[in-house]
Amino acid sequence: MSHIECSELTISISEIRVCNNLSFSINSSESWAILGMNGCGKTTLLHTLAGLLPAQSGDISINTASLNNLSRRDIAQQLGLLMQHQEDHFPGTVLETVLIGRHPHLKSWQWESDNDRQIAHDALALVGLNDFDERSILTLSGGERQRVALATLLAQQTKIRLLDEPVNHLDIHHQHEVMSLLTSDNDNIANVFVLHDINLAIRYCTHALLMFGNGKTKQGSCVEVLTEDNLTELYQHPIKEISRQDQRWFIAN
Repeated sequence: MSHIECSELTISISEIRVCNNLSFSINSSESWAILGMNGCGKTTLLHTLAGLLPAQSGDISINTASLNNLSRRDIAQQLGLLMQHQEDHFPGTVLETVLIGRHPHLKSWQWESDNDRQIAHDALALVGLNDFDERSILTLSGGERQRVALATLLAQQTKIRLLDEPVNHLDIHHQHEVMSLLTSDNDNIANVFVLHDINLAIRYCTHALLMFGNGKTKQGSCVEVLTEDNLTELYQHPIKEISRQDQRWFIAN
């Protein structure tokens, strides 16, 4: 079972406290949504969990090993990160881009194998880009480029996935297609999503972490944490719950 654990984690951006003494565990088969207003530090928290930014105090461990004791290669073999924005400074094909996801599993100067290329092809098929192998990465729409980024993450084949706004640039059809894809195999995967859509969170996630922007956080199962009162406080705007049978939705009141 793969998991990532935070213990007494304190993070700040300049004078803004992102979280204060935050402790929680994310286990295989769980999908967590990180929710909060713009600027509260959701991306900063995600990058800290990935080991890209330091915390002021506390510890993060992956499968009981402290992040501080792991090499970047070790981390990348266990944990994948989808950035919020994709930047392409050099031309390349879609397949070449997706193959970047295989690099943590290669030795120095080792070329990708037929098996690596098959994994990349399979990942592209999963996101509906079967015939895009030789397309230039610079010719893609925003939504297509986002799906290539997701394919790159899938090709990395990690058991822990951190995803910053994974449905960015995607239409409604592809938003649900991607969220369903990422959570359908969650018996073996731990997902952490930064999301802006409460209803995607409650439909596809098992747990939620609310970030209030002043160091205060609240976390737990979606059933317990995603309530009218909590979300109204979180977004500083009245939020109303609508339910029918076993389904719940939230709207701005």
